[in-house]
Amino acid sequence: MNFLSHFYFDRHTSDPNIVLGTVLPDLVRNARKDWKFRPEKREHLFTGQAEKAILKGWKRHLVVDKHFHNSGFFIKHTNAIRTAIAPVLENSPVRPSFLAHIALELMLDSILITDDVIDANDLYSNLRRADDLAINKFLKLNAMDDTAHFFKFFEKFLESGYLNGYREAHNIMYALNRICTRIWPDPMNDTQLLQASAILLGYQDELRGCYGEIFEEIGKVVES
Repeated sequence: MNFLSHFYFDRHTSDPNIVLGTVLPDLVRNARKDWKFRPEKREHLFTGQAEKAILKGWKRHLVVDKHFHNSGFFIKHTNAIRTAIAPVLENSPVRPSFLAHIALELMLDSILITDDVIDANDLYSNLRRADDLAINKFLKLNAMDDTAHFFKFFEKFLESGYLNGYREAHNIMYALNRICTRIWPDPMNDTQLLQASAILLGYQDELRGCYGEIFEEIGKVVES
């Protein structure tokens, strides 16, 4: 799941450090793709209250992602999206399965905003109130070699407010193409972008009628 979908499960949480923890795995991965940490394997290192709260959120992220990626909902919809866009990507280096996976996650975020279930500014507000000293300590305990780089990325993430852009459906394709360009130099030409966008916009409308089921399903797992 993407940032706003993760925030959904802690949108009423009063501790901003927990909220920060729920999206920190994705922040770290986006800041530098070679950073891969497993703080859940070294819980004994986190002794401060704020670091423990961040770890709690981090572990919540893992539980949510694991259940989502193994759910019937994920399998059903990624298969359908992959089948729909595969012909468009026939002469593209982009794997249809990859695009389907990311597209589904971004579409869910977009629906949460456009249906007024989530306010992206609430997430940003929580992240700004999180304890920077605790975040720095948490990352160093995970042997991050350049926390200054992370905080530079984090500040840009907060300043850009780009998650609010998901309110406009066409921004989903823009975001998908940006993700693809990190992996492939020329992922899709203009025609492919237009064709893929039309398919995904149509599919997003279909998702509106059923997306709530996956959040309800995972919510029961998180609360148990």
